[in-house]
Amino acid sequence: MSLAPVLRAAVIENDENDAMTTVLGIDIGGTGIKGAPADTRSGQLLADRHRILTPHPATPDAVTDVVAQLAKFFDWTGPTGATFPAVVKDGVARTAANVDPAWIGTDAAAKFSKAIGGEVTVVNDADAAGVAEMTFGAGKGRRGLVIMITLGTGIGSALFMDGVLVPNTELGHLKMGEHDAEHLAAESVREKHGLSWKDWSKRVVEYLMMVEALFTPDLFVIGGGVSKKADKFFPHLGEVQTEVVPAQLLNEAGIVGAALAHIQRTGVPHTD
Repeated sequence: MSLAPVLRAAVIENDENDAMTTVLGIDIGGTGIKGAPADTRSGQLLADRHRILTPHPATPDAVTDVVAQLAKFFDWTGPTGATFPAVVKDGVARTAANVDPAWIGTDAAAKFSKAIGGEVTVVNDADAAGVAEMTFGAGKGRRGLVIMITLGTGIGSALFMDGVLVPNTELGHLKMGEHDAEHLAAESVREKHGLSWKDWSKRVVEYLMMVEALFTPDLFVIGGGVSKKADKFFPHLGEVQTEVVPAQLLNEAGIVGAALAHIQRTGVPHTD
């Protein structure tokens, strides 16, 4: 079943007869893989997140081993949601920009499910973070066209129209000159080349203005680990005409969004 019609910004309705819906969320990035059990009703993590460095090369078997380690750390074999930094359709990775090319065509959901011993839903990492922000964070209650941009190892994007996700947009691969935007404006580029916040912000502005010209959004939400340092670069984003706000869930957005994706795909279990 396609995730497109079910991944939307909508808090799951509370029911006194529902058990608290807890799902293990795992956020797979190009640098680190982190996870924690999440309460999908509140968006709160129920334990401190545990992080393991992403293996290099990030092959299917190597990453799956880390996913299994995270599940074991939390003694978990239950429902799980996982993000993946690629186009993901029905749990299958279709691209591999920041992981090993062997992932292309791999059924990530099936591999992770076998490793954990429970059902796993896998979605694009930025899409998951966006769903979390639209449900519990900076985009909650916002209508119109909202675009979340995650600045990390690469650049991810999640596009919402009136709260409904348009999945797998991958706007980090838009071209800035001859290069993918993420090769010039990702947070990892700032760190690798020792760019000042002001100089790096110029690249972010150029990128956001390009996205702005293409989509005319009503709101940009800036996520990724760098969102917790918004005070360092937001003052330099004045040329962008669209309202720009930092993500509120910070580095927890992917974990929470992964957990939400699983619940939204499989439904909320009820007690007898």
